[in-house]
Amino acid sequence: MEISGDVGRVLVIIPTFNERENVEAIVGRVRAAVPAVDVLVVDDNSPDGTGELADGLAAVDDQVKVVHRTAKDGLGRAYLAGFRWALEQGYDVMVEMDADGSHRPEELPLLLNALREADLVIGARWVPGGEVVNWPKSREVLSRSANAYAKVMLGVPLHDATAGYRAFRATTLEKIGLDEVDSRGYCFQIDLALRAVRQGLRVVEVPITFVERAQGTSKMSRNIVAEAMWRVTVWGVGGRLNRLRGR
Repeated sequence: MEISGDVGRVLVIIPTFNERENVEAIVGRVRAAVPAVDVLVVDDNSPDGTGELADGLAAVDDQVKVVHRTAKDGLGRAYLAGFRWALEQGYDVMVEMDADGSHRPEELPLLLNALREADLVIGARWVPGGEVVNWPKSREVLSRSANAYAKVMLGVPLHDATAGYRAFRATTLEKIGLDEVDSRGYCFQIDLALRAVRQGLRVVEVPITFVERAQGTSKMSRNIVAEAMWRVTVWGVGGRLNRLRGR
């Protein structure tokens, strides 16, 4: 699939922590799928040497960049570091992508083409045409339930606000107040989608196929789920109170 028209300079941001088994493959697939884009690996000081391997990839490909952070500090913080680096470098579009291959680089043109008519594009699993591969039923129920809860509590017109495959315009990130974002786990995705909706920006969902990782260990945990539920509840109650107060 080709990209229709020029969307500007695109940076694909890939956070990593102990993804040595996956990082070379995912970077290679991105570069093959859309050769014009750059890739930024944001490594959280992985003990397994992911960061050093990423440095090796960058040494032989000028379109691969690496940011090293000092410790594991959550998915949200890693993306914020990547976003800030990208804005400083003058990129026009920033793409979130997991390192484990669950977000297929071959579908990246779908997101970039949709961004021509949007401010934020979300690669969604729970829309017509979207699907998941190799997920246990319990994981699907958890994801669908979390999205339904977010939709009811926050009033966001999205089917997959927790999805992590997405493309932002630089102007979108500048408008939604990155300095105020404190979410660390997967609720970071809900947080940014909510901010975009509340700013009146154009948020579009496109169907993707999400493939469960084949190598390595999932970063999902009870603490991450608990943080997301707690923050969504706080945001939802806060929004209702503000409306009652006429704010």
